[in-house]
Amino acid sequence: MLLDLTASSVDLTRTICDIPSVSGDEARLADAIEAALAECAHLEVIRHGNTIVARTNLGRDQRVVIAGHIDTVPINDNVPTRDIEIDGEPHLWGRGTVDMKAGVAVQLRLAAELTEPVVDITWMWYDNEEVAASLNGLNLLSADRPDLFAADFAILGEPSNGQVEGGCNGTLRAVVRTRGVRAHSARAWIGENAIHAAAPILSRLAEYRAKEVQVEGLAYREGLSAVRITGGIAGNVIPDLCEVEVNYRFAPNKTAADAEAHVRGVLDGFDVEITDSADGARPGLDAPIAQQFVAAVGAVPRPKYGWTDVARFSALGIPAVNYGPGDPHLAHHDEERVPIAQITAVEQGLRAWLTAR
Repeated sequence: MLLDLTASSVDLTRTICDIPSVSGDEARLADAIEAALAECAHLEVIRHGNTIVARTNLGRDQRVVIAGHIDTVPINDNVPTRDIEIDGEPHLWGRGTVDMKAGVAVQLRLAAELTEPVVDITWMWYDNEEVAASLNGLNLLSADRPDLFAADFAILGEPSNGQVEGGCNGTLRAVVRTRGVRAHSARAWIGENAIHAAAPILSRLAEYRAKEVQVEGLAYREGLSAVRITGGIAGNVIPDLCEVEVNYRFAPNKTAADAEAHVRGVLDGFDVEITDSADGARPGLDAPIAQQFVAAVGAVPRPKYGWTDVARFSALGIPAVNYGPGDPHLAHHDEERVPIAQITAVEQGLRAWLTAR
């Protein structure tokens, strides 16, 4: 199908949300985006797997990347989209409306419309954001085509309630293990119960008080939580192994190595295996181009508590922020819905900045 990029961003949101694109199944939507953009003479269109890049080459003094992912989490009877009202305010309901096809729709409309922006723009729409980093289209593109990431500033259209959210927290996952000795539960004194031995781990986590950390004027809230616990093999066997999975969300003034040292310190004396970690991103708001963007869209910057792909741009030395329609609390929710007014406002904000009007 051919997308109508002259349609309103709200109508375009409906259209692309109704094209299922669960992670790993984005080809149909990627095809539609590529075909529609091929009609835009002012854009150079590049395809990398199911990631579509479109860029202007106007010789401007500065270049920005504006990106969004086209995949969603699995559908659960929430497609096709439909219009609803909440407290008299029109919303668009359905999978992907928040995370993050409304943001993608705004970007697509502006990519087609803005033939003479005041900066050169590299638009990126990528696949597999909701799954493993090894599959992430932005990650793969940066490895194969680093030249496409030459930019002074980046905007990721993640849902931010139409506000600017600077940087993001980092994240670390660890498995904490206790070991015991198996025995028949009728003779429990013969064994050593690994689940019981995990009680101090849970106590330390329950007593832990997360910090609020100021980073370049934004207050990032940290968190250290048990997110999963497993142990035992049968109802009549004393368990010899218990595993507590822990997730640490840390402010972007720390590196992943700092975060690991902190977690190991909190859980000192236990067997701790770090299974995954990713640095956060500093706010990215000190660059003049970032300040111009914030002023143009009329926003008061906030911190981003969750991890997003702004961290990939930050790692490449590109200051980056999150800016998109939709409440992040409703991302992945079965009642996912976005206020129509936010879609329109984000479009107006980006247009004002990109045209200096």
